[in-house]
Amino acid sequence: MKETSKLKKPQSWRKWGPYLSERQWGTVREDYSANGDAWDYISHDMARSKAYRWGEEGIGGLSDDQQILCLATSYWNGKDPILKERLFGLTNPEGNHGEDVKELYYYLDNVPSHSYMKFLYKYPQGEFPYQQLLAENRKRGKQDPEFELIDSGLFDNDQYFDVFTEYAKNTENDILIQYTIHNRGNQDAPLHFLPTLWFRNPLEWTENNRPVISPLDCNTLMLQTKKMGNYYCHLEEKAPFLFTENETNNQKLYNVANTVPHVKDGINDYVVSGKQNAINTQQNGTKVAIHYQKNIPAKSSITIKLRLTDKKNNAPFKDFDQIFKTQLSLADDFYADKQKGKSEDQKLVQRQAWAGMLWSKQFYYYYVKDWLKGDKNEPEPPLSHQLGRNEDWGHLMAADIISMPDNWEYPWFAAWDLAFHCIPLASIDIQFAKDQILLLIMERYMHPNGQFPAYEWNFGDVNPPVHSWAAWKIYQMEKESTGKGDLVFLEKMFHKMMLNFNWWVNRKDTEGNNIFEGGFLGLDNIGVFDRSKPLPGGGILEQSDGTSWMAMYALNMMRIAMELSYHNHVYEDMAVKFSEHFFYIAGAMANMNNVEGAGLWDEEDGFYYDMLHSDDGDWKRLRLRTLVGLLPLIAVEVIEENNWDKLPRLVSHIKWFTSQRPDLALLVSNWDGKNGKSQLLSLLRGHRMKCLLRRMLDENEFLSDFGVRSVSKVYEKNPFIFELGGEIFEVKYTPAESDTGMFGGNSNWRGPIWMPVNYMLIESMYRFHDYYGGDFKIEMPTGSGNYSTLKEAANTVSHRLTSIFLKDHNGRRAVFGDNKKLQEDPHFKDYILFHEYFNGDNGKGLGASHQTGWTGLVAMLI
Repeated sequence: MKETSKLKKPQSWRKWGPYLSERQWGTVREDYSANGDAWDYISHDMARSKAYRWGEEGIGGLSDDQQILCLATSYWNGKDPILKERLFGLTNPEGNHGEDVKELYYYLDNVPSHSYMKFLYKYPQGEFPYQQLLAENRKRGKQDPEFELIDSGLFDNDQYFDVFTEYAKNTENDILIQYTIHNRGNQDAPLHFLPTLWFRNPLEWTENNRPVISPLDCNTLMLQTKKMGNYYCHLEEKAPFLFTENETNNQKLYNVANTVPHVKDGINDYVVSGKQNAINTQQNGTKVAIHYQKNIPAKSSITIKLRLTDKKNNAPFKDFDQIFKTQLSLADDFYADKQKGKSEDQKLVQRQAWAGMLWSKQFYYYYVKDWLKGDKNEPEPPLSHQLGRNEDWGHLMAADIISMPDNWEYPWFAAWDLAFHCIPLASIDIQFAKDQILLLIMERYMHPNGQFPAYEWNFGDVNPPVHSWAAWKIYQMEKESTGKGDLVFLEKMFHKMMLNFNWWVNRKDTEGNNIFEGGFLGLDNIGVFDRSKPLPGGGILEQSDGTSWMAMYALNMMRIAMELSYHNHVYEDMAVKFSEHFFYIAGAMANMNNVEGAGLWDEEDGFYYDMLHSDDGDWKRLRLRTLVGLLPLIAVEVIEENNWDKLPRLVSHIKWFTSQRPDLALLVSNWDGKNGKSQLLSLLRGHRMKCLLRRMLDENEFLSDFGVRSVSKVYEKNPFIFELGGEIFEVKYTPAESDTGMFGGNSNWRGPIWMPVNYMLIESMYRFHDYYGGDFKIEMPTGSGNYSTLKEAANTVSHRLTSIFLKDHNGRRAVFGDNKKLQEDPHFKDYILFHEYFNGDNGKGLGASHQTGWTGLVAMLI
């Protein structure tokens, strides 16, 4: 069955997928501490002994969509102090730039139905350097680079295993599993390889409903559960079964007697420490490992095959190879249709970007009310926990497959990240993208007051309002692909986003002047101050980006209302409402509180700046050039004349309104496009748009060889300095990791290149080109004497972004930096990591190393 046919029955084909987290320890939802210190409540060292409440983790794993049954791999090289069951990384306090995974693994392939998936894990043959990674990073400061696993020297002589995990589905519940283990070294090497199956412990098992795993014969496991019925795991090559229970080792962790004789870390203790009584010799339990002990020849490989199915198969491996070949061929066909005309390297990078998007799906389970008050038959959490983090979000009940920013560093959804994820996801699975964007508007996520939940560390924080943009983009993509847009989807989104829009107006425009403070707004440390906290000495920070996001929001809502009006004229009044909102926001950005020249636009510099409004009524601009001042570019909409003709009331109202307020009309609108057939609504007329682009496309300021920087390079040698209330604040261009601890120090918006905002800026340039056409030229790059159309300039920026990942004329990829192993080794150089952000000078990948999430937008640019 073709992949496109499977996607017509998505629920059944997506029942099994890569839904295991890569880190459940150190998450908010597993934290029941009095002080909210999630990193310490369950550490990596505790994780092998602690049964989780809200989810499971594993390496290259698989589970059903409610995470009842899980499968992942474990490893022991005979030297490590523990079984490698989970990926290791540093906590936020341990890393010199915050939390950071210290492993080498790659998402190589996947399709939307998860009928074929491929994952690579690189496991050292020498002892894994847990203590070295901790100690070396502890010694390093904010100014120093991070010490990574590859820096330890363990891979220098190729003394490691490449373990490829592949899954292929014969039917919805018949999953073939193939492990290919390569010894890359020059000597034979031993390996304990343990595919492991277990049931998630919901803390509600009884004698009557407790699942059980037991042998059916020496080559078959039977997995019994009332919730899913029976499953069978067939082994091509038999190996010992090691049984235990997925129960906490209370004796070890809390010095309290265990409730069962065999506990979660029993397999670890048996394999690593030789404790014979650590596993259940009665051959049953809720967790089992298949214990392969292999000596793998130098420069050779072995293959291990399993088959997990809901029906017993008397010849499970007879058709195994043919099924694998068929599913891989179908995956190739699916992507071949989407990659016509692309080079082999472009295909490789784009397909791995899509694979990363699909591997980053996770079962996310978090009932906040239950988490706050604690579980039945479990110790009651301290009062400070019950009245602490997320106490205002007791209505939130999540038990869904959600696209994660990064399965290890950020194994929780983030509202604005999710909106960006949906764009590349829509290019391969439009229904899943729609389901994702609809998720946060559901009553069990969205706050009754209309706010979207931000992320589990603080659901009440504020992310940029990009959901209307994403919804409109997804609608257009489907309409362009199929000839018909999903009006029901669009209407659902519109109604709930109206509530969210009103929340913004009522909560984030404190002075009622259509200038929005916003607060954090996702850009972490980009500003002079920590924007999630009150200003030093009081006052309000009127934010250019907050106001730009809201202008874009109003335009998106107007455009959606227009689309709905073509089918139901009731929505025309809503289009009128949002057009007025847009005009007023634009006016406020120009002249705050009706004071001429007191807006966010600075005519002398030709740039938008945040405005500091003090309690005594004084105001001053913060003349710091960052992405914040470029974001007005994103509030742009071009509407063809034939669309206006269908909405006479809207057109009549806008004409009347602009005649009454010509000052606003001159700021934002132009009614005579190319050939007089389109209208422009934007925060920027031609002059201001050119001013911003002049800065953005200046290689001495924002434009890098690899995209648009987040802060102007002029502050590298001349930092921006601002004095307030006796304190001195400084911002300098920092192209790589953050040199401050603001927002945990694990990301940096003071210089690096960030894919999502770059993508939106490129999109806006295309929109401006749609209006101005080929006769409108800008200097590209600024100062070069070369002139381009807006479309050509957008293409150039897009090309610079994709060059982060694609090979240059020397065969090097910028994302790998100067690492010779990554650049030249045949077993590394074509495995791509899609980092969180990128060095503003050389394009090297930084931050979360597997944040395909929004960096997966590069798939749309290739």
